Amino acid sequence: MTEAGGEVLCFGEILWDFLPDGLHAGGAPFNVAYHLRQLGRPVRLVSAVGRDVLGDELLRRLRHWGMPTDGVARHAVRPTGFVRAALTPGGDARYEIAGDVAWDRIEPSANTLAAAARARAVVFGSLAQRSAGNRDALDRLLPALPAGAARVFDVNLRPPHDDLDRVRLLARHATVLKLNEDEAGRLAGGAPGGEEGRARSLAAQTGCALVCVTCGARGAGLLRGGRWHWEPGRPVAVVDTVGAGDAFLAALVAHLLDGRLADAEILGRACRLGEWVAGHRGATPPYDASTPT
Repeated sequence: MTEAGGEVLCFGEILWDFLPDGLHAGGAPFNVAYHLRQLGRPVRLVSAVGRDVLGDELLRRLRHWGMPTDGVARHAVRPTGFVRAALTPGGDARYEIAGDVAWDRIEPSANTLAAAARARAVVFGSLAQRSAGNRDALDRLLPALPAGAARVFDVNLRPPHDDLDRVRLLARHATVLKLNEDEAGRLAGGAPGGEEGRARSLAAQTGCALVCVTCGARGAGLLRGGRWHWEPGRPVAVVDTVGAGDAFLAALVAHLLDGRLADAEILGRACRLGEWVAGHRGATPPYDASTPT
């Protein structure tokens, strides 16, 4: 990690989740940016919206949260993205992701590349890699970072946007790799030893310094420097799981950058924030005195 100061850049999709109870602002990078900001981190979203009322509202929310919006391009032809999300009785979400939308064409500006040169970290996911334009954009953004900046890869395999070759390539450029147990199984190719074995296999394959595997209600594990830590999940009255993993990742990144806690405690704090979000409606609930940080 680099010295104190500097923003965290979150690269990728910004959209609206159409849930049965209404519209909720979302997209994994947007959600991660929100929680990083709530946790006290300066953050900049790198994405795109349409020149429409849905895009206007997303930008208004970013401004309300005290985040710069100059990293979010605006497109006159492509609409703001959206996802139709259906919830199972257990609160899990199933997604239908609209194609050919604004965030399929993210265009890092000169200001964004200058911000990258001062950044402490960048968080990027695999879903936004479904378009060639975004692949080119990320390929320009990553080399602009300082040598010591964290490169946090949030694997999010959503068929048919799940090119494993591209995912493996990006993982080799990451210093932090976060993925769920199913994604770890697909990428590790049947490595034995459960989550720990898959994490060790992925670390060996990619050279990634830190690998984190989330397992929903069961908990999560973290591998760094050859040491494996496991944090069991705690019971929570699930409202919906939308954005719980994004909150987990934000807490993980915030405390890794802070550098004051041991890995086991960082993992525990990330789990608690993810559980708290799962107990609330939507991916970006307002923080209050009950919010674990």
